[in-house]
Order: sequence, then structure tokens, then C-alpha cells
Amino acid sequence: MAKIGNWAAFLGPLLGWAVILAGSAISLSPLIVGMVLIAVVIAAVHHAEIVAHRVGEPFGTLILAVAVTIIEVGLILSLMLANREAASTLARDTVFAAAMIIMNLLLGLCLVAAARYQKEARFTRTGATAALSTLATMMVLTLVLPNFTTSVAGPIYSGTQLAFVAAFSLILYLVFVFVQTVGNRDYFLPKGDLARLPEAHAEKPDLRTTWTSFGVLLISLGAVILLAKSLSGPLERAVTAAGAPLSLVGIAIAAIVLLPEGVAAVRAARSNRLQTSLNLALGSALATIGLTIPAVTVASFSLGLPLALGLDNKSVTLLALTLFIGSLSLARGRTTLLHGSVHLAIFAAYLLTTILP
Repeated sequence: MAKIGNWAAFLGPLLGWAVILAGSAISLSPLIVGMVLIAVVIAAVHHAEIVAHRVGEPFGTLILAVAVTIIEVGLILSLMLANREAASTLARDTVFAAAMIIMNLLLGLCLVAAARYQKEARFTRTGATAALSTLATMMVLTLVLPNFTTSVAGPIYSGTQLAFVAAFSLILYLVFVFVQTVGNRDYFLPKGDLARLPEAHAEKPDLRTTWTSFGVLLISLGAVILLAKSLSGPLERAVTAAGAPLSLVGIAIAAIVLLPEGVAAVRAARSNRLQTSLNLALGSALATIGLTIPAVTVASFSLGLPLALGLDNKSVTLLALTLFIGSLSLARGRTTLLHGSVHLAIFAAYLLTTILP
């Protein structure tokens, strides 16, 4: 569990709503709003982790992934409504950024952190490869295939095609959740000697603490969405003024949302709980596509917002490399320091080519 002080876990949401109410009367600095937004996100995921540890694995990582995705969807929809001109590519950029952060930066850091315990860090291979195969299918259908359809000039799906892809993204995610929690739950749990280690399982909070955290989590999610909406204009103006591509806005959104969860995943890996780290990372990547794409599709249909999902050639190349290397890294159920280093190198290339295309 990402540890922050008890006072900070409750102060963040209170500050968030205070800033929201104050912002309706006075003009606040975007820097202040941004700092408060990060504090609220950290608090939200902290409380989601408390609930997650109460229900145990693999339900715990599922709750955390869904909570983070709700925040991400709220941010994307708020920014899409605030700037309809840039709305068409915002969902694509954010989903792709989240996938690259999770599959390269976060996964790389987790594998490097796990290597401090043993030369070959171990995990349950069947669950990791099942998650990766589902993720690869969803990412290609949503981010690559639109470039090659002919009903509408790419990178845009026709209405029917978009509805199909959104529906099956959600269906695949729900099937994965069923397999993870009911059908083949043991695929996502530590096995053998790892299951018997004391550090393989996080301590469970009491029932009162769990329900308190659940309530604060709901309050925090509302604050995050409203704060993001007030920050959208200054963020896009800052990126434009710096002469940087607007895709950096998507990276910024994904980074803000995934930062606390990333810290939690790395901490789990450092505590020799690589299975929990992988459940967090891969589960978040799946939820990002399986829930975000259907949500923005519904918004696109109901509000008449444009939606372009197809990636450019550079991004398709990086995505293909990420999925290929990811399949090799997770294929054996054992990873080394080298595997993590390769994923970090891919993320560095992604970040460089985004800033300097």
C-alpha cells in the first residue's frame, strides 16, 4: 500500500473541494490547482488501496484499477467537453500514453525493483500471458485497425465500427475480470514458495477503516473530475506556448492518474510481491482500454464529439515493439534486471519521439 499520513489522506479531498468552491468566485493559479489535483488523486488511490487490501487478491487490484480508470475517464471527458476542437485525438493520446507508461515505465521499474531479491524474479505465468493477450487484442482493435478500414477515411471508425469495437472492448474486459476473479482466480495469485512468504500478502485493514475509505474515495473521484475541468484550459495553453505537440496533454493526464498506482506497484515489487505488481500494471492497462474506450464512445455519440483513434506510424511501431517485448518478458514466468531495463529504454524512446517527433 502506498503510505501517506492519515491526515494527508483526508486533507487532499477537503482541499480539492475547497479549491472547487473558491474557483467559482475567484481566479486561482493553475499551479495551485494542479498541485491540489495531484494531492486528491494520491488520496483517492490511497483509499482505493485500503478497500483493495480488505477484499484481497485478485479483487483488490481490480478495485484499484477500476478506480484509477474512473478518474482517467472523468479527466478525458472533462477535457473533451472543455475543448471540442482538440477532443478528437485526446482520448487516443491519453489511452496510448497510459498504455506506454504502464507497459514500459511501470513494468520496467517493477521488474528492476523485483530483481533486488533474486536474479530471476518469479510470478504466475498463466495469468500474465492471459492478460497480455487480451491487452494486445484490444489495443490493436482500438488504436491500429482504424488506420486500415475503408468505410471512412482513417484514422476514424464509422459509427457502426466504433460501436462494435467499443462493445467488444468492454466484453473482453468483463470476460477477463470473470477469469481473474472466478473462473481461473489461481492464475493471478502467488504460488509455491512465494505464496508462503509473509511479505507476499498485504495486511488487511479493519471493516470500519474500509468503509470510511470507500466513502472518501467517492468524494475524491468527484473532486478530481471537477478540478481537471478547471485545469484543462491552462494546461493546453502551456503546451501550445512551449511549442510542444498537444499529445503531451494526454501524457500529462495519464501520468497524473497513474503516479500513485505506479508507486504502489513498485513498492509491492520492492517487497517481493511481483505478482501483485503485475496484477496492478496489467489490470490497469486492460481497464484503461476496456472502460475508457466505451465511455468516450458513448460520449461521442451522445454529445456529437469527434473521435479519432488511429495512431500514426511512429506510435504504431512503438506499440508493436512494446507488445512484442512484453510477450517475451512475461512468457517464462521469470524475469531479470535486463528485462526491466529494456522496457525502460522503450519508454525513453517514446518520450523523446513525442517531444521531438
